[in-house]
Amino acid sequence: MSDMMKKRCSFLSVTFLLMLPIGLVAQEAEEVKPVLETEPVLEQVQEEAQTPLPLDQVKTFADIFTRIKQSYVEPVSDEQLLEYAVEGMLSGLDPHSAYLKGERYEELDKDTRGQFTGLGLEVVMDGGFIKVVAPIDDTPADKAGIQAGDLIIRIDGEIISGLTLNEATEKMRGEPGTDIVLTILRETEPDPFDVSITRAVVKLSSVKRKQLSNEIGYLRVTQFQQNTGENFRKQLSKLRDQPDFSGLILDLRNNPGGLLTSAISISDTFVTKGSIVSTQGRLQKSRQEYQATALDLIDGKPIVVLVNGGSASASEIVAGALQDHKRAIIMGTETFGKGSVQTVITINDSDAIKLTTARYFTPSGRSIQAAGIVPDVLVEQRSFKDKKTSFKRIKENDLPGHLDNKNNAKTAKAAKDVDELLAADYQLNEAFNLMKGMVLYAKTGVVN
Repeated sequence: MSDMMKKRCSFLSVTFLLMLPIGLVAQEAEEVKPVLETEPVLEQVQEEAQTPLPLDQVKTFADIFTRIKQSYVEPVSDEQLLEYAVEGMLSGLDPHSAYLKGERYEELDKDTRGQFTGLGLEVVMDGGFIKVVAPIDDTPADKAGIQAGDLIIRIDGEIISGLTLNEATEKMRGEPGTDIVLTILRETEPDPFDVSITRAVVKLSSVKRKQLSNEIGYLRVTQFQQNTGENFRKQLSKLRDQPDFSGLILDLRNNPGGLLTSAISISDTFVTKGSIVSTQGRLQKSRQEYQATALDLIDGKPIVVLVNGGSASASEIVAGALQDHKRAIIMGTETFGKGSVQTVITINDSDAIKLTTARYFTPSGRSIQAAGIVPDVLVEQRSFKDKKTSFKRIKENDLPGHLDNKNNAKTAKAAKDVDELLAADYQLNEAFNLMKGMVLYAKTGVVN
């Protein structure tokens, strides 16, 4: 047998091993960033392994492999070529399947626990460029002004067209304290512009609470992590325990998603019966339906949920469940439209693949994939126009010697803080006004 034929047979054998799902371990079906736990893939995987391989394509792969080894301008190892092949297989499936090797595998687990090093961006590949799904609150990217929908076209001056998502995100990673320059293309700007960002170790608090008034509470969920459901209920209890609490604004804007279990937990906080979400995939394990328990922690009080184009994945599960059960009014703009579930499949101690294994459906059977959640009340984000008045009306507290109201000192400061928050956020202000109306009508008996 000639040397060339021996090489081809060797490459063919390697390719067969790559094509067979030997030793793969499937994880609990979790959204985007699952908690890693091992469990064997059973009958269906074994059946798939028996499917005849396309020998012509396998031979073509081996031929291309050989030609690259012989003719590429620089030497390249077998291991590197096979790694590129795996990356190409996964990236060719959809924007969310990926090869998690070494540090990327470790970073996945850190992300679910609420701590990571980097910029704080959730991104996907779009037309050869990196598209920002959403910047995460209080991260370097958020503070630098990166917005949902931005396209990253250069990293430190280097054009990223032609790079895989893994390669581009690797370039954005780095040591805390180091700087990176992203060139951004934004719909509202005529020309691309540069944004300098300093990488940092980010510790995220995924749930934030604020009292907007005696009657209206506000909770913002920035990401769905392992402990988000538990933290959400704790913060909700603090709002609910206020004597006059009458309604909740739940803010899911620019929340790129996270764990499916956390999304189910938050939905179940308000939905008392029926389905919360269902998943459908080829494996039996991927076909699940998650049911609500008979408990509403705020006893049916009204909810307004804020969403936008940066609300994706687990955020859309929550919004879809509350919308279908008519448990909340969804307000804002159409969501991102990611309706698929990713499962982490471990290969060895340091490597894994993140593979799309199912689509999820809202309680009414809607698929959100590439469609998103359409709000009940459409409200674009706008800026308030400054009101310029030539004359300031005189009030009681402007009069010399007026009597002080000591009881209102703290209340006045809190009200000022809320006013500033609402004045800076048009959508939140609209949600607040809607909730005030709902609370008023509920108290007067016009609305049950």
